Amino acid sequence: MMYEINYAYTSHIGRVRANNEDNFWCCGESLPVQNYGTSGVFTGTAVQKTLPALAVFDGMGGESCGEIAAGIAAQEFGKYYNGHKEELKKSPEKFLENICVSMNQQVVLYGEENRIHSMGTTAAMTVFSRKGIYVGNLGDSRIYHSNGNKLRQVSVDHVIGRSMFGKAPLTQYLGMMEKDLLLEPCISRMEYIPGSRYLLCSDGMTDMLSDGEIADILTREISVSETVEVLLERVLQKGARDNITIVLCEISETKKHFLDRWIKHTGIEKSEGEIS
Repeated sequence: MMYEINYAYTSHIGRVRANNEDNFWCCGESLPVQNYGTSGVFTGTAVQKTLPALAVFDGMGGESCGEIAAGIAAQEFGKYYNGHKEELKKSPEKFLENICVSMNQQVVLYGEENRIHSMGTTAAMTVFSRKGIYVGNLGDSRIYHSNGNKLRQVSVDHVIGRSMFGKAPLTQYLGMMEKDLLLEPCISRMEYIPGSRYLLCSDGMTDMLSDGEIADILTREISVSETVEVLLERVLQKGARDNITIVLCEISETKKHFLDRWIKHTGIEKSEGEIS
């Protein structure tokens, strides 16, 4: 059985911040290091056999360090992905572990070369292999899975408890000195289910919307692009205190596979050369 991944993505500076410290990697698309978000909501379709990948990065650090960290992570994600598709095909878990190591090394290296000691970025990643769908994350950028009317978070918030003053500190992120702390991405495997959706987002969205509000929007019978537009608009209406990056995808059977199943069910035989 083969599947298509229909996706939509956007990144917005929000209503308060002067720059965008978010970035993403969406089937080959990402933002430059210095950016003010995307110019709207963009869409695309990828087939399972091409092993597509999606990721969201939320940078942190003083001055422009956050956007640099997120930009480096997005660039390295694409570089590693393009050079290690065979690894993704054979061992998706190892691929996610190794791509995190590679991104972390590049962020740390930049910090050391430029004497920056407080830069890093979260990472929320989803890759589509022939074995299944694999999600992984570091930090508090989230991944949600929606199937029917049910929404559940499939990422883990790597934070220390709750803070009464500002954001709780992260226990995992890209930019960690591995001699001090062990890089441990949370990785899970999911099954392909037609109609199910995966949402990757920075905390600029989840800090403004409750899981109930997200579920209400994500389970509506509207396209992925319309869903992203509604999510973004709702965050903007609530004040959008941080940058917002949203990547949403929906799983569907490929048209060819659906047609083959219909032909088999109806008993209509294909004549040679009729359907390729």
